[in-house]
Amino acid sequence: MFWIVSRICRSLPFVGTVRKNVLHYRQKAEDGVQKGVENVRLLSFRGGLVGLLTAMIIWISIFLYIAFYYAYMPSISHVRPIHVQFEACSDGKGLCSFPTADVRLTKRHQLLMVGQPYKIYIQLEMPESPRNKDLGMFMVCASLRVRSGVEVNKACRSAMLHYRSPLLETLSTITFSPFMVLGQTEEKQSVLVELFSDFEEDQNQPVTDVKVEIQTRFVELYSATMLIHAHLTGLRYLMFHWPILSAAVGISSNLLFILLMFSLSWWHLSHYDESEGDELKYENVHNPDQKNGFEFIGELDDKDSDAVLDDENLDEELSKVENASKPLETDLLGKSKIDLEENLLESGVQEVPK
Repeated sequence: MFWIVSRICRSLPFVGTVRKNVLHYRQKAEDGVQKGVENVRLLSFRGGLVGLLTAMIIWISIFLYIAFYYAYMPSISHVRPIHVQFEACSDGKGLCSFPTADVRLTKRHQLLMVGQPYKIYIQLEMPESPRNKDLGMFMVCASLRVRSGVEVNKACRSAMLHYRSPLLETLSTITFSPFMVLGQTEEKQSVLVELFSDFEEDQNQPVTDVKVEIQTRFVELYSATMLIHAHLTGLRYLMFHWPILSAAVGISSNLLFILLMFSLSWWHLSHYDESEGDELKYENVHNPDQKNGFEFIGELDDKDSDAVLDDENLDEELSKVENASKPLETDLLGKSKIDLEENLLESGVQEVPK
């Protein structure tokens, strides 16, 4: 019964139309879903490619800035300890020579950056002993030398302990006495002597050693240290004191430059094929005789066939001339030009060959 009803419904015209429409829209829906999936896949692929290129460009920008920073920025400071030596007196008390020291800056060829000014200091830790207080002013000298021992520069500066009145000493001793008892602080002063305020390295004579001399025999020292600080100016000053701002500006500049170069390269590659097609069209329009492929080969075949036909016609004409000239060979010396022309006309030759 159900089969009969379905057959009757299928036989009705509007039922067939509705069925066709339903199948049509179902197919369109399936095609739309398939196209949507393909579009999503294509969009995902393009998005991943764009994200990968963006990440690569950003990392290249960061790497370029870091490489420029380490190549352009010098080491800010170098610290070397000074171990003074002297000749002891015969009685074993005091110094019988000036305290001196040879400081090795580097075993390599060059330590300081060429073209960068440096400030060189000598830091002396001196106890506040009665002998140092009575010492007053004394001279501290340093000579810069190359590997071979040649002196390239020398400087001497004066130094002394900072003055403090007896009342200030008493108050400071009372105030810091707990720390002094525990060993957290000492009664000493750190004297900083600036020997070179604007020293620049010579590329041909790099400094490798420094000789330090304290020109007094009555000084008392805990320790001595050499400090070399780079005196930054201009862009190096900005990059060191404002690192975040300079990094942001530098990375952004590298990013814009790389994007510009990438865009120009992409534009050149995308328009290269179009320019080749335009050139071929221009050559075909302005040089119609110049063709490519089988047409050119066909034209060569036609020209060769014409040349063959011309050769055959030429052979026929030559054979006619030879046939006409054979009976005349015996009489050429005895006849005039007029008779020869008449004989040639009678034999079928239109023109006397010259």
